[in-house]
Amino acid sequence: MKSDMRFPDDENGQVLRQMVEQGDDLSVPREVDFAVIFPTEDAALKFALRLLKSGQKVSFSEYEGNEALPWQVLAHPFMEPTHENISGYEGLLAEEAESLGGRNDGWGCEAQS
Repeated sequence: MKSDMRFPDDENGQVLRQMVEQGDDLSVPREVDFAVIFPTEDAALKFALRLLKSGQKVSFSEYEGNEALPWQVLAHPFMEPTHENISGYEGLLAEEAESLGGRNDGWGCEAQS
């Protein structure tokens, strides 16, 4: 079986491959939700403010999934969900969040057909 170069052998590639197998049309741009979690409310708010200042849509909430990182910021960029776009945006978020003690906690989006 020939491998599909759109889906590298990593976590993002596996998710995107599953999306296509379930009938999602990845060529349709949509809002993608990227979660970033933080140790303090102040750190999460600072991160959210940075994203807002750069024109990003964000949401902010408490997060119960990790006791050490109980605050969450969701970034909601509108993009085509390609491996390059998803991984690149995750990289930018991780770089920006690191100085505030934050880390990426996954992404998701609505299926398009």
